[in-house]
Amino acid sequence: MDFSLFAHMERLDPSQSHETLYSEFIGLCEMADQGGMRAIWTGEHHAMEFTISPNPFLSIMDLAHRTKNVKLGTGTVIAPFWHPIKLAGEAAATDLMTGGRLEVGIARGAYSFEYERLMPGLDAWDAGQRMRETAPLIRKLWKGDCAHEGTYYSFPATTSSPKPVQKDGPPIWIAARDPNSHEFAVQNGFNVQVTPLWQGMAEVETLMGRFNDACAAGGKRPKIMLLHHCYVGADEDDLDQAAKDFSRYYNYFGAWFQNKRPISQGLIETISQEDMDANAMMAPANLRRDLTMGTAQEVIDQIKRYEDLGYDEFSFWVDSGMTTERKRASLARFIDDVMPAFG
Repeated sequence: MDFSLFAHMERLDPSQSHETLYSEFIGLCEMADQGGMRAIWTGEHHAMEFTISPNPFLSIMDLAHRTKNVKLGTGTVIAPFWHPIKLAGEAAATDLMTGGRLEVGIARGAYSFEYERLMPGLDAWDAGQRMRETAPLIRKLWKGDCAHEGTYYSFPATTSSPKPVQKDGPPIWIAARDPNSHEFAVQNGFNVQVTPLWQGMAEVETLMGRFNDACAAGGKRPKIMLLHHCYVGADEDDLDQAAKDFSRYYNYFGAWFQNKRPISQGLIETISQEDMDANAMMAPANLRRDLTMGTAQEVIDQIKRYEDLGYDEFSFWVDSGMTTERKRASLARFIDDVMPAFG
């Protein structure tokens, strides 16, 4: 089992400075590198203080100068917001400048809030179709002299400039949930990244089942990564507090996804404690049960179940609205007490 960190700047309070938040983000990434994690993933989001990352390639370039060993991945770029030629070229340049450490995660995007602002009229279906046209073109452009006539993009013979350092280009990962997305990834030889969000072990098993079905049909097996919120607690009181923090996080996640609450200065309207308490789905007790959280031994046991199912990588999703001190303490316990159990 490989391990990675999934992290962003995140801002719930206008009193938090972006400079401080970025320094805290860098500190977590340095811990992941020094602690022996395989990779760091950071994604793309726009106009949202909830997840601050307008261009993951910029963050990756900075991280390349501050880390030594980890692979650096886009987790993920939002395909509809990129022309394939631009994405292929910027990814190749990033691979060159990082000395071949880049991995490229690609998704259709999740928030209608972003669609409305960057591509008015775009919906999830159309975004998915754009992703399916874009992703296979990236490797073709890296190889060179790729001409294309498609539904969304058409261009004469074109070559990515520069070319990537890695032979055949950086690994490509597809964020997949429904069976068709798994089939698309497997058929194209792309790795797969899945997240069960708050839906627990049943969803972890369902997502692996879809991947296995796609592999059986396609006759090949790329890698699959499980992205999940994780917290290694010092004691039960610490875990109780973490569950409350995750409950708040997922209440805000849901509000951003529903795109109904007023937003000002990139911050969504405050959700009252009363409203959060009324959201039984996101209750702390449910998240304590369904996320990858517990004592070090409990987390080891959970991840061994994922390993037994066939997952190749577990990505520690650290975004949570917690203080940086609590994030660092949990990540340190994960590195020191959990990872060694996997050899």
